[in-house]
Parts: sequence; C-alpha cells; structure tokens
Amino acid sequence: MNIALCSFGMSGCVFHAPFIAQHPHLNLYAVVERHRSESRELYPKSKLYRSVAEMLQDPSVVDVVVVNTPVQTHYKYAKEALLAGKHVLVEKPFTVTAEEARALDTLAKEKGKLLTVYQNRRYDGDYLKVKEIVKSGVLGELKEVEIRFDRFRDSISAKTHKETAEGGGGALYDLGAHLIDQALQLFGKPIKTYADLGYLRKGTQTDDYFEVICFYDNQLRVRLKSTTFALERQWEYVLHGTKGSFLQQRFDGQEAALVAGTIPAPSPWLPNIQEPNGILHTLEIRTLTTAQHGNYWQFYEDFYQALIGKKENPVPASEAIEVINIIDELANRQIS
Repeated sequence: MNIALCSFGMSGCVFHAPFIAQHPHLNLYAVVERHRSESRELYPKSKLYRSVAEMLQDPSVVDVVVVNTPVQTHYKYAKEALLAGKHVLVEKPFTVTAEEARALDTLAKEKGKLLTVYQNRRYDGDYLKVKEIVKSGVLGELKEVEIRFDRFRDSISAKTHKETAEGGGGALYDLGAHLIDQALQLFGKPIKTYADLGYLRKGTQTDDYFEVICFYDNQLRVRLKSTTFALERQWEYVLHGTKGSFLQQRFDGQEAALVAGTIPAPSPWLPNIQEPNGILHTLEIRTLTTAQHGNYWQFYEDFYQALIGKKENPVPASEAIEVINIIDELANRQIS
C-alpha cells in the first residue's frame, strides 16, 4: 500500500511516518512539504510534492492519503482525495463541523473507499489500563469519572491553526477530541452534555480551558477537563463506583520516545514500566497497578487489515462524527 502524507510537521514526522516506514506492508510513497525538504533526510526514497493538488494530480500510484494538515483544511483535502479515488486517513479532530464530517462519510461510502480517523490515544497504555478496569466490572456500577489532559503553557503557541478564533481552534477541538472519544468508547453516548470554556492566557483568541460534563441515564457523570495552567499534575483518570475506586496517571512514553527518534516496532518497543502509576482500591483490596504497554503500531496494523478487508475499520467515520457532533454543539452553544 503506497501512502502519501499531506504534511511533515510534528504529526507527520512523529505519529505517522515512523510507523508507515517500518510496517512491512505499507510504503511511505510520498510526502507533501510546501517549503521545506526535511523528509528527504529521513525518507529519501519517498517522492516530494509541494502541494496536495500536485500529489493528487500525479499519475503515480497512491493508495492512501493521510490528511494531517490543520483541521481547517481537513474537509477540503479529504474530499479531494476521496474524489481522486484514494482511501483516506484523517488526523483528529476529524473536521470543524459535524456537517462536514457527515458529508465525508457519505462520499467515502459512495466511492467505496475506507475513511478512517486517527484517534491514536485509544492505543495509549494508560487508557488501555482504564479500559481493562472498566470492562472487568471490579468497581461495580460507576457513578463518577474524571478524565484530564493538562499542560502548562502560559504563552500563545506558534501553531496558529490551534490558536485561531476561527472554527477548529482551541483546546476543546485539540485535546477535547481525545477525551470525548475516550468517554464515548468507555461509556457510550451521553444523554446530554454541558461545557464551561475558559480563556485564561493573556491575549488568547480561543479557549485554553474546558470542563465538559457528560450525563448518562444511570446517574453516571463523566467530567472531561483540560487547562493550560497545570504546573503540578493530578491523577488524569479517576473512577468511582459502588464497589471501589481506580486512579491512573497519564503514562505513555511513546510520544517522547518518537520525538527523540526511537524507531517503533510491532512488539513493545519502550522499556518496561518500573514503577506503579495507578491505584485500585475496592471493598476487598487496595493495590498499586501499572499501565499497559501502549503501541500506536497497532493502529496502523489494524488500519492495514481494514484496507485489505480482513478487519473492521479501527476508527470509522461514524464514531468520529459522534465526537465532532459533541464538540460542534458545545462550541456553538457557547457562541450563542
């Protein structure tokens, strides 16, 4: 499978190219870099294009297009790639609006092409541990859950597409897309949601703080939170149920290792976790726990198996539509 990346910023360089290049059945065939040529050093055998249009017009064989450009361009480039007869993998957040997301899903079905969204945090070791605990039922009936993704960034980022007041900018789109996806995967669709969006940094044009509360019909409350002013970390996953509690730190070293140039592999490619990073406290026991070994390689393996028809789509557009639908609704509710 020949794959083309639509850009080579952090997303392309860190989260996509290393896994494509190492996968035995995927080929990093082309990279789009508008002004630089940084991909030449790491992937000299790939073709270099200066625009997405140039890549799509080339008669060379590209099977899959990875749309990893700013979210404001996702709809345009994904639509163009689908119309050109390509399978498409879109970075999160999927699109700016739920209307755009539904339109892409419809087009992909019309063209008979696979449309997948890169919700890679489903493959983090901390989330996998939480998923294991929830599935086990050891906490009884869950009553209250909190999931956080915090940072300390008191200045405005150079990534203008994330800092813009236009649609698609802000923490709710950026980090909220991860947290909402995890909540939907763990607990399903809430019956209603509420959001408090904050603008905490001096000069910010978009939200840099949010708290989203998801209400479920069994009285479960799921709080999703993020702030740019968290110098001291907290438990990022907190689950309370009728039979106990579980606390889990956000603990997955893949991103840092990939930034440092570590080459990923199918089997666990990070050092074994030496210290516990979770607490399971039930009516019977209190014990320290350790996150699972996460591996984004598994996403690309699942994606490849879906491409050849041997597995279901790992993140179908229908699931990503649910995420964007919530973000779109909450963002518009704040504006109105």
